[in-house]
Amino acid sequence: MSLRQMEYLVAVVEEESFTRAAEVLHVTQSALSHQIKALEREAGGALLERMPRGVRLTPMGRAYFPHAELAVRSARQARRAALAAAGAESGELHLATVHAQAVGILPAVCARWAREHPGVRLVLHEYATTDELDDGMARGVADMAVGPRPKDWPGPVTVVGQEEIVLVVPYDDPLAARESVRLSDLSERAWVRCGLEPVVGGRRWLDVECERAGFAPRTAVQTQHSSTAVRMAAAGVGVLLTAAHELDGLDCARIPTDPPWRRDITVFSRVELTGAAAQFTELLRATGTGADGAVPR
Repeated sequence: MSLRQMEYLVAVVEEESFTRAAEVLHVTQSALSHQIKALEREAGGALLERMPRGVRLTPMGRAYFPHAELAVRSARQARRAALAAAGAESGELHLATVHAQAVGILPAVCARWAREHPGVRLVLHEYATTDELDDGMARGVADMAVGPRPKDWPGPVTVVGQEEIVLVVPYDDPLAARESVRLSDLSERAWVRCGLEPVVGGRRWLDVECERAGFAPRTAVQTQHSSTAVRMAAAGVGVLLTAAHELDGLDCARIPTDPPWRRDITVFSRVELTGAAAQFTELLRATGTGADGAVPR
């Protein structure tokens, strides 16, 4: 079985169609089908099930696919790393991150990168949760990831800054005049909750922290995205704890917690970073990303 055959399999699964995969790969559909059948013969059985509308992996295919996907993505990364090490000022740099970082710290850094390295195109892979980000990086979807420190990560991890968690309320809220707020002070308040909230030990972190403070948070509204949550809190729907960088441009009060909650922002990867990836990491660090603090551990 060849790397090209694995690449064909990955394309079919990602596109959920032989026709679309052939278009993406710039090959004929008959050539694609021939290579997939050859791969299945070598694998010892069917990897794909042809459905009336699309295709899906067989049980054997589900066992085989993660390894094929990793091999294909690793080969692409190897080529990009080789070009970077040779000093190439062209090509692509694939970044993986969570939504909060994508809309918070990265736009300014990416804008500076575009000015200083116009020949290297950035490709952003966004994930809703840190678990999904870590899983995507383990599968080799990107050259590097930007996000909270991953748990039990086997590869290099570099701290590039910190972010701070602050309380969000409107300016006319009684808490807006406070210099800081303790979590126990919020036991009677309604909360804005977000589906992207971090999970600690299988439980949402706000539930864990509020329990330690002696109360259970009462939810005023549940949102799917953090950008919606901060606007709800700024409008006075309920209180919210979120990363300070997510509030840029919003007209609202942001109050530090007592004690402060901070979390490292890291860059992590499967191999040591070189070339464009190493340069982007240094740019993140030099920009002072999230220098004013972050999330509870």
